[in-house]
Amino acid sequence: MKKYLKIGLLVLIAMIFLGTFVFLFNKSKPKVIEYETFTPEVADLEKTTVATGKVEPRDEILIKPQISGIIDKVYKEAGQTVKKDEVIARVKVIPELGELNRAESRVRLAEINAAQAETDFARIRKLYESQLISREEYEKSEVSLQQAIEERVAAKDALDIIKEGITQKSASYSNTMIRSTIDGLILDVPIKEGNSVIMSNTFNDGTTIANVANMNDLIFRGNIDETEVGRIHEGMPIKLTIGALQNYTFDAMLEYISPKGVEENGANQFEIKAAVQVPDTVVIRSGYSANAEIVLARAPHALAIPESALEFSGDSTFVWVLTDSVAQQFERRQVEPGMSDGIRIEIRKGLEANHKVRGPEKGKK
Repeated sequence: MKKYLKIGLLVLIAMIFLGTFVFLFNKSKPKVIEYETFTPEVADLEKTTVATGKVEPRDEILIKPQISGIIDKVYKEAGQTVKKDEVIARVKVIPELGELNRAESRVRLAEINAAQAETDFARIRKLYESQLISREEYEKSEVSLQQAIEERVAAKDALDIIKEGITQKSASYSNTMIRSTIDGLILDVPIKEGNSVIMSNTFNDGTTIANVANMNDLIFRGNIDETEVGRIHEGMPIKLTIGALQNYTFDAMLEYISPKGVEENGANQFEIKAAVQVPDTVVIRSGYSANAEIVLARAPHALAIPESALEFSGDSTFVWVLTDSVAQQFERRQVEPGMSDGIRIEIRKGLEANHKVRGPEKGKK
């Protein structure tokens, strides 16, 4: 029994020794590293930047009253189309007491003066017909009467304007009827019947009756960083995507770059504007958020490889080209890189389309 135990122990020791030897031998062998390879491809590369902003009408007109008063009637609401000179609302004039008293006093005084002028003229006319006065005196009396009558009419018109906002002979030009100044879409009507409104003056912008805009003339208004503003110029094409209309892409043309930047979150931003081309079948609402993709540079039909395959040493750029696919042997070659789109890079010199370029080690990202 002891004999078999001895033999078993010796066999176990031998197996442990052999296993340790194999382990150490395998560990001492150099590890074979395999790399992924890339074949250069001919592609159209574009370097782009994205500006965020909104789509809005080029001109949004604020319709304001020409007189102060109270909204008597609202004829239109937001979302409706309106023609130029079409009535949006009507204002009822609430006269200021002091102005009303002065206007009424002016009317009474004008009537007194006109009555006296008529009496004087009747007397002068009788004297002139009896050839007791000259024609010159008669004509002067006639002019004085006409002036008195005109002043009476003007005083009454002034009183009508203060009380009603309009005179009888100018009813078609009523200031109480608030009209649109353009053809367009009503974006907002911020007033209601019964609201007080005031006309614009030196000290006040006046009450907005409605916002009207031509929705057939839209622009994209956004911001671009100062690091990229030097690469863009007016007239550049833009691809516009709108968050609310994800299945559409719109063409736009850059037409304005602000000459002055505004600091936002520690970076200088420059405002840009682009004219948007909208098909008749698509409805865009004012204020839609949008992203504008601007192509900063293009490299058509470029020989491109992944940018991660490049190796930099000082001012030089290199790639590793596969020379033996069996044992995966590579040769280091200097290349001349071109434009990059952030993922792929153009190779201008030093690489052919049939070459294979070393990438990252297999199993590593």
